[in-house]
Amino acid sequence: MTERITAVDTIDVRFPTSVHRDGSDAMNPFPDYSAAYVVLRTSTGDEGHGLVFTVGRGTEIQVAAVRSLAAMVVGQPVDELTADPGALARRLVGDSQIRWLGPAKGVVHMAAGGLVNAVWDLAARRAGKPLWKLLADLTPEQLVAQVDFRYLRDALTEDEALALLRRAADGRAEREQRLLAEGYPAYTTTPGWLGYDDEKLARLCAEAVRDGYRLIKLKVGGDLADDVRRMGIARQAVGPQVRLAVDANQIWGVPEAIGWMRELAAFDPYWIEEPTSPDDVLGHAAVRKALSPIRVATGEHVHNAVVFKQLLQADAVDVVQIDACRVAGVNENLAILLLAARFGVPVCPHAGGVGLCELVQHLAMFDFVAVSGSTEDRAIEYVDHLHDHFVDPVRVTGGRYLAPTAPGMSGQIRPESLAAYRFPDGPQWADTAATPDPVTP
Repeated sequence: MTERITAVDTIDVRFPTSVHRDGSDAMNPFPDYSAAYVVLRTSTGDEGHGLVFTVGRGTEIQVAAVRSLAAMVVGQPVDELTADPGALARRLVGDSQIRWLGPAKGVVHMAAGGLVNAVWDLAARRAGKPLWKLLADLTPEQLVAQVDFRYLRDALTEDEALALLRRAADGRAEREQRLLAEGYPAYTTTPGWLGYDDEKLARLCAEAVRDGYRLIKLKVGGDLADDVRRMGIARQAVGPQVRLAVDANQIWGVPEAIGWMRELAAFDPYWIEEPTSPDDVLGHAAVRKALSPIRVATGEHVHNAVVFKQLLQADAVDVVQIDACRVAGVNENLAILLLAARFGVPVCPHAGGVGLCELVQHLAMFDFVAVSGSTEDRAIEYVDHLHDHFVDPVRVTGGRYLAPTAPGMSGQIRPESLAAYRFPDGPQWADTAATPDPVTP
């Protein structure tokens, strides 16, 4: 009998992180880290796990979007899906009716990514490999076949991608051994949430340095005087040799971003992340030109590979920040990694939310082994919360991610956590004190 996908389960799961303002920033002052959690079930009992990260209200809309696409997955032969997830990705993104709601952006695009990532998780489990290893073991030809180049060829052709991957093949085995032995650099945002008081900021910054982090990120953009004070506290806590990055989470227009960052320049910020609208390519270019040598980083809210292409073509970004759940899954992130390598721009993935660290570590490690071949000026974001809810949580020691070794993409949530935090009927939400704040301040 042919093994087929028999069901797609989608669960609204939310964690009340707003209670202690974990994850708080200028644009999202009271987030409840949440996910539309996806489980593919097969006729032989195998499973593939994926998720779409959200921050509370609206997760029910994301769940509905996943369910609207699920019919294109249920009934499909598992061997065909796992042998060529790119075919599924093109089918989900290109559906002639649902595409109207994007195209290739927003809730429906993220829903496609949740399903595509679940297929890759299933493929890696069936192969007995962690996803980064499964990807790294593919040939250049197989990898290129997984990418949709239709809107990218003015910046990167199939032949150019093949040449890039073939060059990276030299030394791939040595880099894999180095990854397993040493891990991958991490940076931390744990100290820098905007809702933390000064004492907590200073204490967590000092702890991060002791834990081996050489890059620490602070949220900014709420109040300029507060940001000047907080940057001074952080710089004193970490010393002159540790990099401090800042993140405005899109709160500014272009002139405000330039003016605000000039006031913070005295504290030697390494980058300014999301200084303005993620859709404003020319605005990012203007900010970069005005603030150099402060770097400009963006990507966690960039809709798709086309916008990344334009940011790179316009010299608008110094640091590309991929997100495992914003674009249409692994396949589109392969395209973005190849574009970044083509333009010689380092990738520092966005992470920190529910499952984002677990998922995106695989993409960064694959990039090191098989695409860019480098960890120079690269690090994966790390935030120390919610990992205990995962079957295969990230492991970070000495400021480095240890390479996962369990099969899959590491996104499986523990059944007891799903039961406890399922919204709105899970017992953790029965207490009205934990109910999401009804109005964003």
